[in-house]
Amino acid sequence: MIPIKTYGIRRRHLASQMHKGIAIIPTSPERVRSRDGYYPYRFDSYFYYLTGFSEPEAVLVIIAGNDEGATKDILFCQDKDIEREIWNGFRHGPESTREAFRLDETYPISRLDEMLPKLLANQPKVYCALGQDPGWDTRLTGWINQVREQVRSGISAPTEICDSRFLLDEMRLFKSAEELQVMRRAAEISTGAHRRAMRTTRPGMKEYEVEAELLHEFRSHGAEAPAYTPIVAGGANACVLHYVGNSMELKSGDLLLIDAGCELHGYAADITRTFPVNGKFSSVQKDVYQLVLSAQAAAISAVQPGNSWDVPHTTALQVLVQGFIDFGLCQGSVDSVIESEDYRRFYMHRTSHWLGLDVHDVGEYKKDRKWRLLHPGMALTVEPGCYIRPADNVPRHFWNIGVRIEDDVMVTKFGCEVLTASAPKTVTEIEELMR
Repeated sequence: MIPIKTYGIRRRHLASQMHKGIAIIPTSPERVRSRDGYYPYRFDSYFYYLTGFSEPEAVLVIIAGNDEGATKDILFCQDKDIEREIWNGFRHGPESTREAFRLDETYPISRLDEMLPKLLANQPKVYCALGQDPGWDTRLTGWINQVREQVRSGISAPTEICDSRFLLDEMRLFKSAEELQVMRRAAEISTGAHRRAMRTTRPGMKEYEVEAELLHEFRSHGAEAPAYTPIVAGGANACVLHYVGNSMELKSGDLLLIDAGCELHGYAADITRTFPVNGKFSSVQKDVYQLVLSAQAAAISAVQPGNSWDVPHTTALQVLVQGFIDFGLCQGSVDSVIESEDYRRFYMHRTSHWLGLDVHDVGEYKKDRKWRLLHPGMALTVEPGCYIRPADNVPRHFWNIGVRIEDDVMVTKFGCEVLTASAPKTVTEIEELMR
């Protein structure tokens, strides 16, 4: 887990960039699933990044550059309520939270509306996630208006509203050694789940039975939940990029594409493997699979500090397009196929995304309209694919072959580290494990 002191360091760093002002960062609300039942709770990633506090109904306030030039951290949370704890479980309460999470001040969440106008008074700027939640926008407007009503008393209201995500996204983009340790463990658990799926998959099983094996492996090794709804897509379903029905029967002769990763202490793993339901690749399946594997290997080798974000994608694309031409799926030169985007019939997504507290993690991909450079501490996926749907101009033996291979990669000082390398992905490794 991330040490508690780290969250304080993050708050200090955010405050130093704010200079003078106030940040208001709420956690996620609970969501009703049906009547009085709720979805499993998951905190807001920004809030958790700054606090490590996982209970609902909480708001962090950071005041930077007060009259003494210091920073103050204030957390509003649920009050201690033994009666409610009988029904819903343990609560820290304000007193315990202040000590356990090393905050300057803590108050019951019931005092938020009373105290926020006072805290906003004479602050030049407000930092918040404006537009993320209309309800919060309304509350903030109300608090600021209360401050404006005191102008005759010499109290000023904030004149600027700044997006806190602009500062926090850049902070979250660079992972610390502590974060990397958690992400390695999440990757380890997730690779174990993919190995388990390969060992247990047999023709005649339902996709959801394989999904159950994944979830069992996640939870039995300490992960809180899947980082996203697992994709368990057999046969033609593998050509649907975000297929989550997971209800069809697996047939001998088909490929099974699994895109699944766990969440551990808030951090996500994201792995895709594709393998034959019966344990043996056909010759055409092997050809397509080897093409995607070659594209991924080339892309991973391009994850180097100093390369631009776009280099792994363009590298993978070159390999894939040459393969599409060799297979007779596209006509012309590599450059002409890329320029015409004819390849997008078979490869319609990009090769990477940031990874961290969110599976599609925060962080700008361009700076000053140019692809940003890769630096040590950045974490990303590398996931080329090939999806061949039935069409008049596509040879029948290619129909309904969908392959994606995805790994989690950390940029290092001298290259990159593949966090998910232990999940089998060569043809030989997969067939031996399934045998």
